[in-house]
Amino acid sequence: MSERANGLKYSDAGVDIDAGNALVDRIKPYVRATRRSGADGDIGGFGGLFDLKAAGFSDPVLVAANDGVGTKLKIAIDSDNHDTVGIDLVAMCVNDLIVQGAEPLFFLDYFATGKLDVNQGEAVVAGIAKGCQDAGCALIGGETAEMPGMYASGDYDLAGFAVGAAERGALLPSGDIAAGDVLLGLTSAGVHSNGFSLVRKIVETAGHGWSDPAPFEEGSTLAEALLTPTRIYVRSLLNAIRETGAIKALVHITGGGFPENIPRVLPEGLAAEIDLGAISPPPVFSWLARAGGVEANEMLRTFNCGVGMIAAVAQSNAENVTKALQAAGESVITLGRLVEREDGATVRYEGALKL
Repeated sequence: MSERANGLKYSDAGVDIDAGNALVDRIKPYVRATRRSGADGDIGGFGGLFDLKAAGFSDPVLVAANDGVGTKLKIAIDSDNHDTVGIDLVAMCVNDLIVQGAEPLFFLDYFATGKLDVNQGEAVVAGIAKGCQDAGCALIGGETAEMPGMYASGDYDLAGFAVGAAERGALLPSGDIAAGDVLLGLTSAGVHSNGFSLVRKIVETAGHGWSDPAPFEEGSTLAEALLTPTRIYVRSLLNAIRETGAIKALVHITGGGFPENIPRVLPEGLAAEIDLGAISPPPVFSWLARAGGVEANEMLRTFNCGVGMIAAVAQSNAENVTKALQAAGESVITLGRLVEREDGATVRYEGALKL
């Protein structure tokens, strides 16, 4: 068969294989920096390998989680600031592993775009690698998909997949959660990665641009302040779990806030009593509430409001767990306690948010 003089190439359809290869070459150093026991291979194969025995486990149960960054990505895209959303991607996955008592082992990412921008892709993957290093897990593979016609120019989407492990019998929540247990709150870094459709609506309604000075954070643009990455709680919580053996349950406060996430670990017949007055929300939440006229209950079911993680412990162990978490760099507040469920409500509030 003779070739047509004007035969089409893949690049004519908008897919640049050379750009994809260039991105792989650029990100190899970031991937190597995430190596840990159990994972020491290079990217480029058809799959990533992990050796559980080399990681020190004897009778492990695997735990898997996947997530994305949501419409926080639109702020990164619109402001051309891509350095931290990869950290968010990792955080949203590995924080869901640690709440089950699992140590994150490895991570894979999916990066999809309409037209691959190598510089943009490198910035995103560098953030993913940074998140993996913070969580102590290896970035062992991923997929870059260039799909013209599926995404507008400059747009991209991210998905992350994390696998962790815990020794059999060490998974959380434990079976001894009881009334009287204390709830310890670990402070958040800000909005983290939930509620950004409302955040963007508030910014639009208030007439702000992403390059405007942040009304709630001196020295930062609005985009920079809102792109503050999600805290990764893995190392501090692993330390506290192993050092004290006293954490009964953990709750990652993501979409749905307190009322949707806390009940996920409560046994039948128990409720959480939360002292809202104990929380000192970061200034971003006060600004969102005022600028958007958002009521307190809507804030609590949309945002973390300053608490990114909650630990349930017996009252007798609360001081030791608090000290272990503080020694690992966490700011800890006594958030409330578990009580007998009386009126069907699984989360009850006392006091008011300081918005």
